[in-house]
Amino acid sequence: MKNTLAALIEKTAFTRRAGLALAASAAVAAFVSVGPAPALAQDKTSVKVGIMSGEDEDVWRVVVAEAGKKGLSVETVVFNDYTQPNEALERGEIDANAFQHLPYLENQIKQHGYKITPAGYTGVWPIGVYSRKASKIADLAEGAVIGVPNDPSNEGRALRVLQNEGLIKLKDGTGILATITDIEENPKKIEIKELDAGIVGRSIDDLDAAVVNTDWALKSGLTPDNRIAQEPVDGNPYRNFIAVKEDQKDAPWVKTLVSSYQNETVKAEFDRVYKGTGISAY
Repeated sequence: MKNTLAALIEKTAFTRRAGLALAASAAVAAFVSVGPAPALAQDKTSVKVGIMSGEDEDVWRVVVAEAGKKGLSVETVVFNDYTQPNEALERGEIDANAFQHLPYLENQIKQHGYKITPAGYTGVWPIGVYSRKASKIADLAEGAVIGVPNDPSNEGRALRVLQNEGLIKLKDGTGILATITDIEENPKKIEIKELDAGIVGRSIDDLDAAVVNTDWALKSGLTPDNRIAQEPVDGNPYRNFIAVKEDQKDAPWVKTLVSSYQNETVKAEFDRVYKGTGISAY
């Protein structure tokens, strides 16, 4: 009985020692495997960046050249619809995008749960009121028809411009995602038509005025001569930025990409392309 008990104790001790050794080995292996791997996974020498078609393509040709000097190969992927670049980024089809401001991204995150975050500012395009029938806001007649973008962030932005110009008054406490249901006072009884951001500028001849994003104004053939009001630039929350997935924000390639945009060479091309309608925001 004693021999059997001793053998059992010895066997149990051996099993515990073996178990501890195995656990220690696993811990070392785990430490080794989770050490440098994430940093290496985050670093890239070649990336795809989603941008909008049009003038920004010229700006990004210079960004691509600047990135190349830093050892980062950048391929631009051109989109024609605001809803596509974030979806492509979330799916991993592109590594970054550059087309949006924070109110727009926050609304997209709320709707779709995207894990996307700003990485570095690019420019700001003050939204304006354009008209081919009036030379100033005061010329707009009672019952005038004014077009505004229908996406949540830009509609709220447009309505705030109309409020700044005294055409409407929004309810107290209305946030940046205001809609026409938030209008409390409309003394001129203006009719507000909600249209796609890419269409509202092109519909200018069928409207008395339209609140148009600057990039779409240029695409619609509108000029500063057609602009009868504009949102303030100081303290503007609508600065655009380069966006990436949250887990990539601190990756080395992201810093390289941002610095490839935020420099005097790119700023000179930005100013040439946008002719003062857009302003560098970094």
